[in-house]
Amino acid sequence: MDVPFLRDTFFALLSGVPLTVQLTVLSLAAGAFLAAGLVALQHSRFRLLGFIARSYVFVFRGSPLLVQMYLIYFGLGQFPALRASFLWPFLREPYWCALLALALNEAAYSSEIMRGALRSVPSGLIEAGKACGMSGFLLLRRIAIPTALRNSLPACANEIIVMVKSTALVSTITLLDITGIAAEIVADTYRSIEVFLMAGAIYLTINFAITNAVSFVEYKLNRHLREA
Repeated sequence: MDVPFLRDTFFALLSGVPLTVQLTVLSLAAGAFLAAGLVALQHSRFRLLGFIARSYVFVFRGSPLLVQMYLIYFGLGQFPALRASFLWPFLREPYWCALLALALNEAAYSSEIMRGALRSVPSGLIEAGKACGMSGFLLLRRIAIPTALRNSLPACANEIIVMVKSTALVSTITLLDITGIAAEIVADTYRSIEVFLMAGAIYLTINFAITNAVSFVEYKLNRHLREA
C-alpha cells in the first residue's frame, strides 16, 4: 500500500461526493413525490388507475435499475418525435437521464413503503380520531401520516442507503461521481485495489452518517414509547 497514493486518491474521489449527494437527494425527493401519487392511485375507486399504478410498481421493481438507465439514456434518442420536442435538451444530457431513472425507480420502492406504513396504522387510532371529530385531511395529517412515518423510518433509512449505492451506476453513462472518478484513476494507474478501497470507504462514511441521522430522528419521534 502506497500511503501518499491513497491520500491523493482519497482527495480526488472527494470531488465526486457533491454529485453523488445531489443525485441522491433529488432522486429521493422526486421519488417520494411520485410515490405519493402512486399510493393515491392504488387506493383510487377507479380500478384502471389502480391497475396502472400496480403495473408501474411491478415493472420498475422487477427490472434492473441499470437496464432502466440504459433505456432512458440510449433508447429515448431513437424516437424522432422526442428529439424534436422541448424535452430533448434535457434528455440528451446524462445528468438528467440519470436523475430521471433514479427517481422513477425510487418512486416504485417508496410507494410500497408508504403503502405498507399507512396500512400499519392501528385502526383504533383512526377510530379515536374520528371520535374526536377529525375526518379527511385533518385525520391524515394529525394521526395517519405521523404514525406511518414513525413505522416506516427503518425502511426509509434502508432505502436511502440503497439509493446512495445506486448512484454508482451513473458512472456507466459518463457521469463522474465517486465511482466514475475511481474508474478513471484505475484506467490511468491500474491500481484497482487501492482506488476502490478508498471509494468504498467514502460510501461507507456517507451511509454511516445517514444511519446515525435516521436513528437520531427515530429516537426523537419515539420518545413517548420510551417513556411508556
